[in-house]
Amino acid sequence: MGHSTTQNVATNRKALHDYTVEETIEAGLALKGTEVKALREGRVNLRESFATVDRGQVILHQCHIGGYSHGNQMNHDPIRPRVLLLHRKEIRRLIGKVQQTGLTLIPLRIYFNPRGLAKVELALARGKRQYDRREAVKAREAKREIERALKSARKA
Repeated sequence: MGHSTTQNVATNRKALHDYTVEETIEAGLALKGTEVKALREGRVNLRESFATVDRGQVILHQCHIGGYSHGNQMNHDPIRPRVLLLHRKEIRRLIGKVQQTGLTLIPLRIYFNPRGLAKVELALARGKRQYDRREAVKAREAKREIERALKSARKA
């Protein structure tokens, strides 16, 4: 893996739909060997995933890393909680943000950095309320309508 670029393994598109992202943080991911191999094969799903801060550790929950295709009975539990690696200072800051402002920690993507280490892009995000979501959909549809109208006007 001598790539100098980052290599996306999984992205969480649903998150951007359900949350407003305030800021993002890069965290390391503590993985078992079979998990790293499964990630390389792209067997990962972030759909329902979120992170919590627990006793000074940031834990990633519900992140599904599938079994490694050549694994054996040593294979890992696909949705075990996984520790995210961050500096203490960052963790303290996150604790503050999450407790004060009711922000949620949502993984946006998992990728390998140029050194081949698995990283998680964590978002400090605010849940869009049902109505914001409807507004976003309305705005999108209105934009489409306008574009359609413009297109047909151009043709005429």
